[in-house]
Amino acid sequence: MGIKGFVEGGIASIVAGCTTHPLDLIKVRMQLQGESTHTHAHAPAAQIRPALAFHAGPHTISIPAQHPPPPPKVGPIAVGVRILQQEGVAALFSGVSATILRQTLYSTTRMGLYDVMKKKWTDPNSGAFPLDRKIAAGLIAGAIGATVGNPADVAMVRMQADGRLPQAQRRNYKSVVDAIARMCKDEGVASLWRGSSLTVNRAMLVTASQLASYDQFKETILEKGWMKDGLGTHVTASFAAGFVAAVASNPVDVIKTRVMNMKVAPGEAAPYNGALDCAVKTIKAEGALALYKGFVPTISRQGPFTIVLFVTLEQVRKLLKDF
Repeated sequence: MGIKGFVEGGIASIVAGCTTHPLDLIKVRMQLQGESTHTHAHAPAAQIRPALAFHAGPHTISIPAQHPPPPPKVGPIAVGVRILQQEGVAALFSGVSATILRQTLYSTTRMGLYDVMKKKWTDPNSGAFPLDRKIAAGLIAGAIGATVGNPADVAMVRMQADGRLPQAQRRNYKSVVDAIARMCKDEGVASLWRGSSLTVNRAMLVTASQLASYDQFKETILEKGWMKDGLGTHVTASFAAGFVAAVASNPVDVIKTRVMNMKVAPGEAAPYNGALDCAVKTIKAEGALALYKGFVPTISRQGPFTIVLFVTLEQVRKLLKDF
């Protein structure tokens, strides 16, 4: 097998990632709804004097600065329309260069490793690949792939989220290369692995649920004789796998997005002290259902992404079967 599985998985992942990138961008924008876009957690209080005070000092009164209320939360269609109106059609593909790099690093690695383990762990006599081994292979492949691809993931989240910030606070990265270079220069190399524990956890859940469930659904459909091995089977199994992956990964994805997107100004405390702190603050401020923010665009993206991924993968395998 060797390199072939990595090539097949990489091609399919890049095609799927680019095809569904606008849906992923809408998902990221929705997951950040409700989070403050202010750079400082506490603005300085205004100092005023009473109208009849003739001397400063003890007569001054501090009045806390008032922030405008957050904008109302809207659904995926409204978010998409607002992006088109305010930022233009090209904004739907903000960060697509980071998506290509992410799929090249992360998905190529996880798809290739899963295929290698699938070949090694399949029973040579019966040809069976038990569900527990599928899940184990997905967990291992996802963890390694996420570690490799985390820098591109951070860059992608920031580039997708940039348009929601006030003009003065935008990072305005020119490309994924510019994003990574500026992060290294301004925040240190360690910033490229910000939220890596979340990325790894999410990737383990997604890969185990997505790849394992696709194989399981496909095997069940063929064994029961519901469909023949063709496009219909591939689409059905991949959509079911996408739904399972979306349900399993959405809470981790919300926290990952917020941790990766947070701005840390020099000398100031970070908005979140890690994944657990982010989860606690999010639930406290917005309720437990906030962890499923962006679920509609997540499933709207996971479904098509998984369908394109596995249908493309099956076709690429046919094309490369003689190599």
